[in-house]
Amino acid sequence: MITELLVYSEHHQKMARFAKALGHPARVMIVELLSQQSCCYSGDIADDLPIARSTLSQHLKELKDAGLIQGELLAPKIKYCLNQENWQLARTLFGELFDRKVDLLIC
Repeated sequence: MITELLVYSEHHQKMARFAKALGHPARVMIVELLSQQSCCYSGDIADDLPIARSTLSQHLKELKDAGLIQGELLAPKIKYCLNQENWQLARTLFGELFDRKVDLLIC
């Protein structure tokens, strides 16, 4: 049996990580909220979403771990904003993917 080693490029890995982080509607809403303002405190985000604060915390962690957002501890609050560099990278990578011409075949 021959096994081929498939190596994913760094761009493929980053795109998959970004896609996973955006794979829940609450996280998409969080990113939308943060894209409409420069920064936001976690308590303010909780007021705008119909989810428990503990659930919000998990979603924020997932977005932060993926590098799409960043948080700054300003006790007793945490201020969140988009990670502009990674957000631009995500836009570029997904834009290139979605802009590729696809020849549709009738199956």
